[in-house]
Amino acid sequence: MTRPKALILLATGTNRDHDVAQALELAGAVPKIIPMAALRQSTHPWKNYQMLVIAGGFSYADALGAGKLLALDLIHYFSEEAAGFIAAGKPVIGICNGFQALVKSGLLPGNPLATQPQATLTFNHAGHFECRWVTLKPVSQVCLWTRGLAESIACPVAHGEGNFVVNSPTTARKLSDAGQIALVYVQSDGSPAQGAYPANPNGSMLDIAGICNPAGNVLGLMPHPENHILHYQHPHWTRGEDRWSGLPLFINGVKFANELG
Repeated sequence: MTRPKALILLATGTNRDHDVAQALELAGAVPKIIPMAALRQSTHPWKNYQMLVIAGGFSYADALGAGKLLALDLIHYFSEEAAGFIAAGKPVIGICNGFQALVKSGLLPGNPLATQPQATLTFNHAGHFECRWVTLKPVSQVCLWTRGLAESIACPVAHGEGNFVVNSPTTARKLSDAGQIALVYVQSDGSPAQGAYPANPNGSMLDIAGICNPAGNVLGLMPHPENHILHYQHPHWTRGEDRWSGLPLFINGVKFANELG
């Protein structure tokens, strides 16, 4: 079976590109990290790739807001490529800063009929940068990245603007009804976080940690599952607490890319 090729976008300030490349390689893909400048020169056609990844970090120093300038890149330089990738059903994932860029570009939640922004990621309720381990529960069978995942995922967060909010209760209800809420924060024992800090580290509504588009092939999430793919990456692995790897999430994405052919 041919291993799918994964395009990892690299912008100035991105710093999780090699982490997610390792996760994808372990999951069975062939990752390729390409600078945005090279992509603008059309030396690496997007059509040659079966997966798209927008890694975490602080793209362009988060000037004008977290992920905002990266979002403008996606809108003004790569709108056709991104739209084609998504329309073809190829797996797309944006992690942390990548999630912020997907939301602020309008690629997520992904309602083409929306006339105004439906959602954003804003400052954490606690008012400061959060760097801690959290527990995530996959809750969507629509999202190809989380489909069939029964176990929780333990992984770190590292962000100052991870508070997911929407423009109206109607939008929140539509996301829930459509199965677009892909991952939620829970307590370490798996019980609902119910907005409680620090299980919900940023105050996101409905404990949302990640959402997908209506088709389920585009996932954005604030935590970093790519930073728990090996047992010794868990902070308590020497005590035998190395469960709930983030690797199955990437295995799902690679599996679906292979099915597309």
